[in-house]
Amino acid sequence: MTAASSVDWHRANQRFLMARLEVVREALTQHRRQSFASAQNSGEQSERRAEEVRQILLEATRALPTRSALDALCEAFRLSPFERDLLLLCAGVELDSAFAELCATAQGDPQRAYPTFSLALAALGEPHWSAITPTAPLRRWRLIELGVGETVTGSPLRIDERVLHHLTGISCLDSRLQGLVEPLANPAELPGSHHELARRLVRLWTQSEPPQHCSLINLCGEHHQGKEAVIAFACGEMGLQSYLLRGADVPQSPAEREGLSRLWEREAALGGCALVVDASDSDHSHAIRSFLENVRGMIVVLSREPFSLPRRPVIRLNIIAPSSAEQRERWQQALGERLSRLDGRLDAVISQFTLSAEAIDAASAAALSAIDGNVPGPSGESPEVEAEISNGEKDCANCDVSEPSSIFESLWDACRTQARARLDDLAQRIEPAACWDDLVLPDLQRQILRDIAVHVRQRARIYEEWGFASKGSRGLGLSALFAGPSGTGKTMAAEVLANELRLDLYRIDLSQVVNKYIGETEKNLRRVFEAAESGGAILLFDEADALFGKRTEVKDSHDRYANIEISYLLQRMETYRGLAILTTNMKSVLDSAFLRRIRFVVQFPFPDAAQRAEIWRRIFPAQTPVGKLDINKLARLNVAGGNIRNIALQAAFLAADSCEPVRMFHLLRAARSEYAKLEKPLTEAEVSNWA
Repeated sequence: MTAASSVDWHRANQRFLMARLEVVREALTQHRRQSFASAQNSGEQSERRAEEVRQILLEATRALPTRSALDALCEAFRLSPFERDLLLLCAGVELDSAFAELCATAQGDPQRAYPTFSLALAALGEPHWSAITPTAPLRRWRLIELGVGETVTGSPLRIDERVLHHLTGISCLDSRLQGLVEPLANPAELPGSHHELARRLVRLWTQSEPPQHCSLINLCGEHHQGKEAVIAFACGEMGLQSYLLRGADVPQSPAEREGLSRLWEREAALGGCALVVDASDSDHSHAIRSFLENVRGMIVVLSREPFSLPRRPVIRLNIIAPSSAEQRERWQQALGERLSRLDGRLDAVISQFTLSAEAIDAASAAALSAIDGNVPGPSGESPEVEAEISNGEKDCANCDVSEPSSIFESLWDACRTQARARLDDLAQRIEPAACWDDLVLPDLQRQILRDIAVHVRQRARIYEEWGFASKGSRGLGLSALFAGPSGTGKTMAAEVLANELRLDLYRIDLSQVVNKYIGETEKNLRRVFEAAESGGAILLFDEADALFGKRTEVKDSHDRYANIEISYLLQRMETYRGLAILTTNMKSVLDSAFLRRIRFVVQFPFPDAAQRAEIWRRIFPAQTPVGKLDINKLARLNVAGGNIRNIALQAAFLAADSCEPVRMFHLLRAARSEYAKLEKPLTEAEVSNWA
């Protein structure tokens, strides 16, 4: 409907409503005059007035370009002529102040300036008692409200506010639903596969008449981002609005659920809209199922697994992430002529990030805005190209990738920002600061770490272009186990990989994942992995032996469900498209099934004297003032790299407080404190001739 036609309809609808109210007003007037019916001239006058009212209604009806709001409401709720006029009687009191006075005089009581059912029975045509019963449309759908009175027929009647607005042609969401449901924005376009799903959804709805007889539709699958867009697009094609109700907001009380069900069904009939119930992350499965069993209309439920109801048919549609070709097409549209400046590196972005159409648009806008305000660096190379320089080794001066220097890097960082929204609520994001020069490890371990980076960079080519994915999805997940004593650099190595690959690194808080209640641990793990999928973030399960221990012999139900948790984790790690890193101080406690499924195992040894000396040479930042330090003497401290960092940091504080450079006696004092914390004796051999 165009703006001009909308204005014409509103004017005609208002005129028709006033004409219908005039019919009810004339009925009340006739009822008031019944006591004076013996006067012939009064009867003739009433007949002339009735004819005038009929003519007004006829002209108003002819002026309607389409069906009036009143007629649409009567058809939707199957109101009889008497129920329609009773509703108009209640509306008249709200729209015309003279109606209240007319009600009072017609009932012969100045205190009863409101409609009652007894007045309607006496004054309106074709009356029937069933109109006021709780199961009749007027009260079932809460079109009118019955006030407090001594009798049912003498109680005040009042039209519902939402219904009154509808009769006047104003479309607005019921105030009782505001805050409970939220409108879904209609996307401008969808990827091809999602567009076909939306068209199928339209066909399912249009083939079902009336809408309350629609089967429940279930959009299931792991790709959550596209589900709401598909539904909103389908509703937009039909000229309807869709609203989202989160599963956690479905009332637990049966009475409240019944009230919400009727309220929504009325809203759907008045406004022509669809309800989307998101059951993906809700724990209130019983309440959701009970609600969906009873509510009617155009209803869609979102879930990861197929959703079923015992007493209601469910049509399932599976939604998957857009294909690489569909993502590439959207990127090309979003970037326009700037695409040529990527030098063919768009495939690297597509292989790493799986974003919705809206997220692609947002990332493109953010990247273009950032690059327009930046001057490209001297290299302008991608993280992949830079990572291959000098066999993956980079100087610390070149290791800081926090500032993008090309459109590729800007786009990469914008995608990271778009992908991290869901994961930030589930895990702790670590800003990687370490680079290869900060990591002191034997050559074998360093080479394995470089191999891990190669696998992350090249997985799309190997799996898709070279066809390994066609052989099956099992074993395609990339996982690594970092084992070794505390403080030997396991977390630092994860930072180095995240820094080189320019990926987000998230530490999984096991206290938030492991739950004593059956099934909760798997649910928490699933949320973490699914949230990380869109950006392929690096997941760091620190001290993983607390979660990934050996599967136990089944002696009771607790053992059985604990083993189920481990088995689920094994399966999920095999399908995760990013890198999952597990760290442990005790490799021996890990289940052997994990070791078979983990692609890389890096043993972090306790540093020997030469390695400790190298750590001491690199431990102080260039800006730190240091005196003459004897590295060979410091290397005699038999501690790991993490403890060396603690000693260096505490010594720096002591030196700063003394307003002098860091000296050996500051380090001696800090070493004594660190050893005391470790409950370990500081031997004379370690600190002799220090000061």
